[in-house]
Amino acid sequence: MKLSVEISMYPLAEDFKPPIKAVIAAFNLYPELEVITSATSTQIFGDYDVVMDALKAEMKRSYEQYGRAVFVTKFINGDVRDL
Repeated sequence: MKLSVEISMYPLAEDFKPPIKAVIAAFNLYPELEVITSATSTQIFGDYDVVMDALKAEMKRSYEQYGRAVFVTKFINGDVRDL
């Protein structure tokens, strides 16, 4: 099953850009995913399990490396690029 996710990260730190850039760069390292970044969010498309595993891993890595952050996500089954 395919999954489309829109995710925004809000680090609770004064220097908020490095954590955001690091998470986006990490998502781009997954060859099975398509990652599209805009000014306010990042969209991730791919197989459900791959997307969810990437989210799990990269959110955990971000918390461990950068501390507190808020992640806001929207999930829809299927590939909304086809719409």
